[in-house]
Amino acid sequence: MKKILAVAAVAALAAGAAQAAYKDGTYTGEGKGRESMIQVQVDVKDGKIADVKVVKHGETEMIIAAPIETMLPEIVKKNGVEGVDSVGGATLSSDGIKAAVKDALSKAQ
Repeated sequence: MKKILAVAAVAALAAGAAQAAYKDGTYTGEGKGRESMIQVQVDVKDGKIADVKVVKHGETEMIIAAPIETMLPEIVKKNGVEGVDSVGGATLSSDGIKAAVKDALSKAQ
C-alpha cells in the first residue's frame, strides 16, 4: 500500500511540474547561439506562456528563420521548452533560443 501511495505522489508531482505556473508579466532572457547571443521576450498571461519573440540576435537570418518559425509556436503550445525539438541545420541557434527562453522563465517563477 505504501508503494502505491508513493507512486501516486510522484505521479502527481510530475504532472504538476509539467504544467508550471509562471508569474504574469513580460520577461527577457539570453542564450548563446552559433554567431551571437540570442535575446527573447516571453509574455506570460494567466500563468502560462502567451507569446515568445526573438528580439535581438546576430545569427545569419537564413539560419535562424526556421527555428523562429517552428519552435516559438511549439514553446507557447507546450508552455516551455520541454519536448520542443531543435531544427536540423540550425541546432546551435535552436539551442540558443531554448536557453534564452529558460533564462526568461527562470525570472517568472
